[in-house]
Amino acid sequence: MYCNSGSTSNELSWCYLSSPIGGSGAPYTLRLSTVRSIWQPGRSRRQVCILTQLFAWNSTMESKTGTMRVMVTGGSGLVGKAIQHVLKEEGEARDGEEWIFLSSKDADLMNADETNALFEKHRPTHVIHLAAMVGGLFRNMRQNLDFWRNNMYINDNVLRAAHDFDVVKVVSCLSTCVFPDKITYPIDETMIHNGPPHDSNFGYSYAKRMIDVHNRAYFAQYGRGYTAVIPTNVFGPHDNFNIEDGHVLPGLIHKTYIAQNEGTALQVWGSGRPLRQFIYSLDLARLFLWVLREYNEVDPIILSVGEEDEVSIKEAADAVVKALNFKGEVVYDTSKSDGQFKKTASNAKLRKYRPDFTFTPFHKAVKETCDWFVANYDVARK
Repeated sequence: MYCNSGSTSNELSWCYLSSPIGGSGAPYTLRLSTVRSIWQPGRSRRQVCILTQLFAWNSTMESKTGTMRVMVTGGSGLVGKAIQHVLKEEGEARDGEEWIFLSSKDADLMNADETNALFEKHRPTHVIHLAAMVGGLFRNMRQNLDFWRNNMYINDNVLRAAHDFDVVKVVSCLSTCVFPDKITYPIDETMIHNGPPHDSNFGYSYAKRMIDVHNRAYFAQYGRGYTAVIPTNVFGPHDNFNIEDGHVLPGLIHKTYIAQNEGTALQVWGSGRPLRQFIYSLDLARLFLWVLREYNEVDPIILSVGEEDEVSIKEAADAVVKALNFKGEVVYDTSKSDGQFKKTASNAKLRKYRPDFTFTPFHKAVKETCDWFVANYDVARK
């Protein structure tokens, strides 16, 4: 592979790949329109050419039976189950793709040897990295050190193994909590490292931030095309509905269900005033597939509804109350922490790529999630 030797992105008009990564075949040329999308200020011509080569091969693999082997860590969780649903139930699986969904039963990703053995066994060409130690506000406040150490081990082991086993592309999952607490709104992808995160979950936040550092370093040193997505608050079927340790929306659903069955008041922790952008897990899964197949940047991308769709915790509680037809009293316990008041994120970068993507309306998504929880109460994580 070689590129013409211009000194600017305008002069870098093509890359000629005589031996694409992952196989042989006829030489072909990528023109300026393709290369421009991955040209970033400060990148050398060599880096741009390497990334172009990686994604050129990635884009051609779909026509080669059995060449795209996708391993999903954390595949039994909320987002992993949603990806499985979109692939199987919505018909989004493609010929030439093989999908492997893993859970914590398959390996302890905090252990380097077990992680390497997993990559040796499955030999993926692509990885969606969802596995993490996760929890809601109050668990994070209690265990910041655990969240930092365990997630750092997991992420370093997975990304190092991906490099060692020559994985073409890794898409990791971050969170909007990685952004600084004191910041101007709306947040965008360039602001990740502009200050410390909120004190309530700094361990988890810093560990997730380091994935972006990992990705940039693997690209700078080895030309790896590893990237990350930053979803806002995810919810949906197969969530963790644990009241103490889960996230706000599944926790509200579980508490409302119990209050309804016991004829008691629904107690909402905090004032109800903080604002959040919620994304339905099935919408996130559809976007994950697009990122894996088509998004050609190392820089992360926010996956979120628009700023105009931000809702308060009170509005979220009202949506759950309506979905479950709860008729009892709703009480706000202001002795409990509100956590970060807001973390409004811009989805302008996503809209540049996917201007026509349609998100599931919030109330419809809440209703579907509540219906799933009621129907699967005995087996739901709680």
